[in-house]
Amino acid sequence: MLNMEEAEKVLEQAAAELPPEFYRDLNGGISLLPGIKPHPRSVNNDLYILGEYHNEPLGLGRYIVIYFGSFKRIYAGQPRDVWEQKLGEVLRHEFTHHLESLAGERGLDARDEQEIAAYLAENCKSPIPS
Repeated sequence: MLNMEEAEKVLEQAAAELPPEFYRDLNGGISLLPGIKPHPRSVNNDLYILGEYHNEPLGLGRYIVIYFGSFKRIYAGQPRDVWEQKLGEVLRHEFTHHLESLAGERGLDARDEQEIAAYLAENCKSPIPS
């Protein structure tokens, strides 16, 4: 498991590996926050948001947030290499949202929604009365 400072260094390294073009109009940058962010559609308090891309034209602009507390909740006890892999995956996922937003696309949003629908279908099963 990583502490928050170590996770921040891993994110910085992963971010440094991305092409400079990815940062176009990402005026709010990347933030690692200490909190846990439960997913609002979680059924069993078992679904957490690891990262988010925000596009607020009248607010803070375009930025990425990674939730360290959510990572701790999901990956506690996992070795460093798992944390490094997952932090990099989430960062790239959020950058994909950013790039799609710049291009006027929403393909990843649709895929994310499909994954939530599959989670809900699996976790909202109720027995059929006989």
